[in-house]
Amino acid sequence: MALRFMTAAFFCVFALTNTAGKKANAGMIKDVPARIALASAPDMGNAFTKVSAYTPLFESHEKRSSDLKPFTKWTSMFKRFDRELSRSSSNTTITELQKDLEDLRGLSLRKTADKVNRLMNETRYIGDKKNWGQSDYWATPIEFLQRGGDCEDFAIAKYTALRMLGVPENRMRIAIVHDNLKNIPHAVLAVYTDSGTVILDNQNDHLLNGDRLDRYRPIFSINRTAWWLHTAPSSTVIASAN
Repeated sequence: MALRFMTAAFFCVFALTNTAGKKANAGMIKDVPARIALASAPDMGNAFTKVSAYTPLFESHEKRSSDLKPFTKWTSMFKRFDRELSRSSSNTTITELQKDLEDLRGLSLRKTADKVNRLMNETRYIGDKKNWGQSDYWATPIEFLQRGGDCEDFAIAKYTALRMLGVPENRMRIAIVHDNLKNIPHAVLAVYTDSGTVILDNQNDHLLNGDRLDRYRPIFSINRTAWWLHTAPSSTVIASAN
């Protein structure tokens, strides 16, 4: 685990400093959750507007890049997810998820995030090695709901559920962090609400404060359109999310 953490940290720095001259491919990743969005879910321009400003995650310094090519586990997950939606074996899982989300329509973003966090945390936790025979596998939401998963799988499923409910992607990021308490890498979902950043964590059924959280040190965060490198905490800076 320590080796995985050090490798991930090095990879993030390397990737960000080597994006010059590369063609950004964020726009090439399909918005797969939109294919299974609730029919009456609000769209980006209505109930959940794009956030205009936010405090950097855990008071860290953030550097943004739209080049997602180095993040193959993330991009390949979307491709597998897209293919799964065309298979009849996925129909029951998708129908059950849509039914579970039906009652969350019309809630505030904070309440929606809280309900989604609790809902997904009911799924079985299982490590990648036991589940997939791999040390680090990023499961699709369908794979997660059918077989269980580990921390990043919980975060991906929550991201998908919120997107199905119409939450704009610039209000969400999967965050890869270092858990200072357990001294291991971890993954959570950060959601930017109008009343502050909240963290959806499979280790806690309650929403956590994403502006200040001593337990986690962010390494990088990512959504379908960009990724951010996080470095040592600094004074709070207001940054545009557009």
